[in-house]
Amino acid sequence: MNVKATIGADASATDVNTALLRLEASIEPDPVHTTPAKKETQVIAIYGKGGIGKSFTLANLSYNMAQQGKKVLLIGCDPKSDTTSLLFGGRACPTIIETSAKKKLAGEEVKIGDVCFKRDGVFAMELGGPEVGRGCGGRGIIHGFELLEKLGFHEWGFDYVLLDFLGDVVCGGFGLPIARDMCQKVIVVGSNDLQSLYVANNVCSAVQYFRKLGGNVGVAGLVINKDDGTGEAQAFAEAVGIPILAAIPADEDIRRKSANYEIIGTPGSPWGSLFDGLAEAVATAPPVKPTPLSQDELLGLFKGEAVGRGVVLEPATFEDMCGASAVVKPSLEVVYDTV
Repeated sequence: MNVKATIGADASATDVNTALLRLEASIEPDPVHTTPAKKETQVIAIYGKGGIGKSFTLANLSYNMAQQGKKVLLIGCDPKSDTTSLLFGGRACPTIIETSAKKKLAGEEVKIGDVCFKRDGVFAMELGGPEVGRGCGGRGIIHGFELLEKLGFHEWGFDYVLLDFLGDVVCGGFGLPIARDMCQKVIVVGSNDLQSLYVANNVCSAVQYFRKLGGNVGVAGLVINKDDGTGEAQAFAEAVGIPILAAIPADEDIRRKSANYEIIGTPGSPWGSLFDGLAEAVATAPPVKPTPLSQDELLGLFKGEAVGRGVVLEPATFEDMCGASAVVKPSLEVVYDTV
């Protein structure tokens, strides 16, 4: 299509770029390829509330796995595009979506070296997302996976592919691996707080729903991050029927090193054995069918004073809303006597 002929020959470069982006956004994405990978690759999707420590956990887990001789690919599927920042010492990766847009405008094809980078045996990339307020993050995930297909994703010979997803599985894009059997199992990262366990419970609900529709994805377990020993996350795991894969303590040394973009999961380091155990658990944990909790059951894991139980819901009245007395007007409704 000749965009300038459509919007006018005197259109500026900005107008042309805007028209191209709108044209691209109007095209429905192709169906995502869901046939099994040719190699017996474990594709594992990790979910959790934003800021709960998914990226920290995955950077150290993937590094530890690579040091054990495994070939690992880490894919950031969060619009924040921060999954790989710890792995690369705070440096940001060019995202697939941003790189694809630039290459398309230049009439060039995206190559693996444009979007995939490596450190000490770990391969990593970021899908990215739209600019703030300008698009759907889930749609960005779908487009990102389409490009991975074109780059030969299902031909790559990895032992593990780790997908870092935001826990908002009510969005079709973020729920993609569960809905379309794009992974074999799911891991949730949570802590001893209500919001992170609410997200973990939503992920369990999504897994249960799609298994009822014939899906095969299961939950491998829960990683407790910033564990302060209060026990709510452990109680949640027991209630929904999933194992605890690791409990990473709320430790000042971990917090400080993470803030400085340092990998702590190296073999032989003070925290190496923790991630050795997590790597083993991730590799061997079977995908199980969880039993998600109701809202009241989830709240029941916490002390009453922490979540507001005992508060009575008092219905509002018309007078409350208007600040005046309600005038009762006669009804024009015709009521017929019944025989």
